[in-house]
Amino acid sequence: MNPAFTDEFKKLRVDTEVAGSYMETTFGVYSPVTRTVTNRGQLDSDSSSSSSREEWAVFPDEETKPTKAVGGYGGATGGAYVGAQGPISPTKRESDHSLKSNISNSSLDSQEEVLVFVEPPNKKLCCPICGKVFKEPVITGCGHTFCRRCATGGQDDICPIDQKKLVVIVANIALSEQIGELFIHCKYGCKYQESEMAYEVDPTGCPVTVTLNCRREHEIGCDYAPVRCPNDPKCPLLLKKDLAEHMRLCDHGRCPHSKYGCDFSGTQDSLEDHLETCKYESMKEFLQSTGDKISELNYNLGQKEQEIGFLRSMLGKLSEKVDAMEMKIGLLNENQSKMMTEFIDLKRDYGGVCDELSRMSNTINMGAQVGAYDPQQIFKCKGTFVGHQGPVWCLTVHGDYLFSGSSDKTIKVWDTATNYKCLKTLEGHTGIVLALCCYGNKLYSGSQDCTITVWNIEKEFEKLKVIEAHDNPVCTLASARNMLFSGSLKVIKVWDVHTYQLKKEITGLNHWVRALVSSQQFLYTGSYQTIKIWDLETLECVKMLDTSGGSVYSICITEHHILCGTYENCIHVWELGTFNQTTTLQGHSGTVYALAPLQTPSGTKVFSASYDRSLRVWSMDNMICTQTLLRHQGSVACLAVSRGRLFSGAVDSTVKVWQW
Repeated sequence: MNPAFTDEFKKLRVDTEVAGSYMETTFGVYSPVTRTVTNRGQLDSDSSSSSSREEWAVFPDEETKPTKAVGGYGGATGGAYVGAQGPISPTKRESDHSLKSNISNSSLDSQEEVLVFVEPPNKKLCCPICGKVFKEPVITGCGHTFCRRCATGGQDDICPIDQKKLVVIVANIALSEQIGELFIHCKYGCKYQESEMAYEVDPTGCPVTVTLNCRREHEIGCDYAPVRCPNDPKCPLLLKKDLAEHMRLCDHGRCPHSKYGCDFSGTQDSLEDHLETCKYESMKEFLQSTGDKISELNYNLGQKEQEIGFLRSMLGKLSEKVDAMEMKIGLLNENQSKMMTEFIDLKRDYGGVCDELSRMSNTINMGAQVGAYDPQQIFKCKGTFVGHQGPVWCLTVHGDYLFSGSSDKTIKVWDTATNYKCLKTLEGHTGIVLALCCYGNKLYSGSQDCTITVWNIEKEFEKLKVIEAHDNPVCTLASARNMLFSGSLKVIKVWDVHTYQLKKEITGLNHWVRALVSSQQFLYTGSYQTIKIWDLETLECVKMLDTSGGSVYSICITEHHILCGTYENCIHVWELGTFNQTTTLQGHSGTVYALAPLQTPSGTKVFSASYDRSLRVWSMDNMICTQTLLRHQGSVACLAVSRGRLFSGAVDSTVKVWQW
């Protein structure tokens, strides 16, 4: 204990005993009181003081359990053992009486704390609320000290002294230490007095007195503590100090080999005789080593069980992580599905824009130059593109570019805006270039080598992709709604213009598919004496037109009519809405390879190109040939229209420009 604190404590005690008055401090006032103990453990301060040799017994509420705090009762119960134990030599009767008392104390140990003070505690060391010695004293907001339980566990929470609300401020450590230094009798040296309903000193019990702080350390090793016989639980309770003598005389002593199966029991003397004949004694080393191995195996088993528990916990965590990962993957898949849907919608919108641009371009290309109506419009040859080393089989336009495909396996790019010169020659095919088509910013070329090559128009005509398309030459190409259509022997294939993947293969056609033309809603295909009309949404055939004159080599769609050129020199005409055949245009003396519409101020004109080296101009108003153009030196194989101009490609390896 702190010396300064001890001096102050002594001074305070002397002053209060002399003056006989009460001084309010955190330690309380020391005032002599008389011993009167009830079953509630309250002290009666109205009686006069008694001799200092008289013992005091105070026990707290039965519901309260001892707790550990710093340096005080109701706080710490640890500390060094301070107290001396004198010589003890009880008689057998006294020992039996003490045992009964100690057994009673032991049975009540879990219900209440036995407190018998050596000197009477001052009333000021008792809580004003419960009247018992302070347990875990705390200072409240009003400045008074109470047990923590009394200050926080009441229903009113009102100070009984000044009627203020109880608010715990801080633990009263000084008071806890002061109470912890009070001397008490060992609980195994106390007995319960039925008449007074309180504990008093048992002269046959433990004579040791210790400070309240150190009681636990003493009572754990106290010789007067009741114990059970380790041989047999049926033996009566004993004091710890009598255990050795009891073990010597106990009839229930078991053989050390009982765990291996020996059922002998007796006193220690008889046990020594038994060991000389015990069959397990000769095997004790083996049994011991076996037991050690079993213990080791049990230890290893315990370790494995711990590892299994750890692995199970890790498995649980991994399972949680997997579940979380699956949730994230599901969310990613959902987001990917949404993105794919948006991407498909964008592709569809892009296809619609491209179709609209193509339609507007065709409208512009079919339209003639603005001018007065001239019923005698005459188309004249304005120039010739020369450069190919073989027949020109296909033409297509994109803005100011004209593309021509030839038997020399090349594609030439011509400028039609300013100087009409060849800008570039595209090489890549190993066979005749038979078909050309533009969609978006890409050029598609089909060849006798059975492939389709994709070129980027905006990046200096860079080659993007070579598609192994057919088993036979690619005769014709067309595009619409993000789809590319290619015709060959008895088959039409549908390709995605973005991924270049095959979407569908249309079979069941009767011959070579040499003509493909698309509109906003339909795809028109020509083969032997047949024109089939396909819905672009479902790619299903919705109409079939029968023709005569052999294979269909060319198809043309105007605002009101469908025209097709055949192998046997004629051009068949149907009404677009009713699909009724209206007439057949005669005039060519060879196969009609190509048809192209052109909108002029005098009406819609259709140009036809033929094996007979001529081009004919047909008026759609009266179905009459208004002009025959003869400038090529070989069969005219292909036509293209751009901004009121007509381009024709022929077997003579040239491309001619026509304009009125």
